[in-house]
Amino acid sequence: MGFNPLVPTKVIAVANQKGGVGKTTTTVNLAACMAEQGRRVLLLDMDPQANATSGVGLEKTEGASAYRPLLGEGTLLEKIRPTAFDRLEIIPSEVDMCGAEVEMARAENHLQRLASLLRPLAESGRHDFIVIDCPPSLGLLTLNAFAASDYLLIPLQCEYYALEGISMSHKVLSQVRQAGINPRLELLGVLMTMFDGRTRLAAQVVGEVRAHFGRLVFDIVIPRATRLAEAPSFGKPIIHYDKHSAGAVAYDLLTAEVLQRIKS
Repeated sequence: MGFNPLVPTKVIAVANQKGGVGKTTTTVNLAACMAEQGRRVLLLDMDPQANATSGVGLEKTEGASAYRPLLGEGTLLEKIRPTAFDRLEIIPSEVDMCGAEVEMARAENHLQRLASLLRPLAESGRHDFIVIDCPPSLGLLTLNAFAASDYLLIPLQCEYYALEGISMSHKVLSQVRQAGINPRLELLGVLMTMFDGRTRLAAQVVGEVRAHFGRLVFDIVIPRATRLAEAPSFGKPIIHYDKHSAGAVAYDLLTAEVLQRIKS
């Protein structure tokens, strides 16, 4: 598929204020599968834990993140690093990103810092997609990602409190739109993760979420899989760690769904 230079870069934030729901796994593997399918992708790691950074094989390096640009020092362009995977680049994270929340709160336009930084990058046409791994909270870094994105993807673990976990993210999305911070932000979809087909509960949760959110829930469900859990420790997305595994197939199908929804 050819690329239309007139189509602007699309920005996707992957977020859930609850940790342990497969957020970073989804960010890394969606970005990698998009790149594998021919898209030029920038993975932006905004999580101070930097798991997306190590998930594509990069070390956590002081000064390598978006921290300084967010405080008005330098640009994001100079922070872009290549990965070992074709068409996939990254802006890494580091522990210093924790401090950005406090320091940005005192700055002007503190909710629009990332949007201002991403604008020239998106307009450059260097990437087809920018995929943002948000921290597992609804603090300033996540709100900046919401303000800078076209789409929000919410991963949701197949567990009893799943619907409670999504309600706050959905509420904040509505507030971001209604307050005029980012009126274009759309909920791209809800992704059910860590599905264990051996339990009745998992199927019940998926059924409840589908009943509540309807077509916003992706058709594909991400399984709880050993190979998927192993891949980050080798610094590889699942598509490059074991492309025939259930997890790789699932994320490949998710990517097709995402591209269909965005019509890219």
